[in-house]
Amino acid sequence: MKTIYERIEYLIKNKRMTKKLFCEELGISTGNLGDWKRGKSTPSTNKLVEIGAYFNTSLDWLILGKESKNELLKEEREQYIIDTLQPETFKLSKREIDFIKEYIKFTDYRRNRQLE
Repeated sequence: MKTIYERIEYLIKNKRMTKKLFCEELGISTGNLGDWKRGKSTPSTNKLVEIGAYFNTSLDWLILGKESKNELLKEEREQYIIDTLQPETFKLSKREIDFIKEYIKFTDYRRNRQLE
């Protein structure tokens, strides 16, 4: 599976659901799904987070096709740290940093929703 769409399609089939139901469940138009299939566009960051949460899969797999070896996150004094990463090893772009921040906010939102 080389593309995000192929991985999404795999998840849909694996859950034994139709693409139409998938679109309805996640508020995606069938036109957008078709654009993803043709490579005309890709899902937004928010939509990727929703899809990952819906199928309980990592964003690393969804976006890159591989599992993350650095999944251990913990909360400490309202600061999120990644235990296994060495800062000098990874040079993240502003876009990647923004994506990570958005994902952390979404994870916090999901956790708070589950506590209600």
